[in-house]
Amino acid sequence: MKGQVLIVDDDAAIREVLSLILTAEGYRVEAAKSGIEALSHLTGGHRPCLMLLDLRMPEMDGWELRRAQLEVPEWASIPVVVLSGDRDAREVAEAMNAQGYLLKPVELDDVLSIVRQYC
Repeated sequence: MKGQVLIVDDDAAIREVLSLILTAEGYRVEAAKSGIEALSHLTGGHRPCLMLLDLRMPEMDGWELRRAQLEVPEWASIPVVVLSGDRDAREVAEAMNAQGYLLKPVELDDVLSIVRQYC
């Protein structure tokens, strides 16, 4: 089994499709519908090889999660790729010190390429 990917997105369809595809490719997948749920995964000891992170979510958005992640040394090294429908996603990813970005709707080949790169 390959590495674990953490998908953080409030859109259930996106979480489900990405989970199915990555699982079929041999990756372990954890999915969270909010930043708070993602923090729960991390505090539970999960160490993904990559976090795919939506920006706009209720309760705790992607920015808040990224700030919390960077404050914990064990989590700070987890690579983050931003998932966004905003055309300024590249600038946002750079401002967050993320490793990259994918524009929604995501191209599956692009997702797989990114995941292979980090996992």
